[in-house]
Amino acid sequence: MNLTLRPHDLIWLNARDALEGIAESWVDEIWHTGLPVVVRRDVDESGRIPVGVRGLRRDRRAAGWVKPEAVTRVCTPESLVDPQVLLRSPFISQPPLQAALLLAQRAWPWRWGIGGSTGYALATGIPAIHAASDLDLLIRAPEVLPREPLAQWQQRLSGGLCRADTQVETPRGAFALAEWLRDGKALLKTSRGPLLVSDPWNREE
Repeated sequence: MNLTLRPHDLIWLNARDALEGIAESWVDEIWHTGLPVVVRRDVDESGRIPVGVRGLRRDRRAAGWVKPEAVTRVCTPESLVDPQVLLRSPFISQPPLQAALLLAQRAWPWRWGIGGSTGYALATGIPAIHAASDLDLLIRAPEVLPREPLAQWQQRLSGGLCRADTQVETPRGAFALAEWLRDGKALLKTSRGPLLVSDPWNREE
């Protein structure tokens, strides 16, 4: 499989022992190859993929690594925003999916996707969300995006259906859209650690 993976992608593995570097005992109890792991932001000099495992509780998250050859399937956040995918979901009545459907009915000048528990539920059919769940979104921004449509996006999410958080992914890392719109600067999450920046697309010394 020719892999180009990015943070928030869900991947399925070919064996239980494909997960490396995980010490949490609960992972052995609940994780199996029918469940995906999520690509996270980190760097491994040997080329392994940084991944995270979701537990049944919100506070259960485990970080580990997998070799690229162990990956059998990939689901990107962008693949989950098709209105037909949303409408066919058994969770369409839940507020996070209703909010996502509202966004999907408009054409935006960027590629975007659904992550977090809502993306996990859409990709697996597992009821990982409920009426009070957050909606985690990401916007792909390989080039600078104008502020006005980003503000319109944020305004569309303020309708009160559910709490929604948007991460904007730039070539340097990811930042919280609400924070950047509010403060004019944001904490950029990179593979080497966080950076406080005012322009997330340009290198700042």
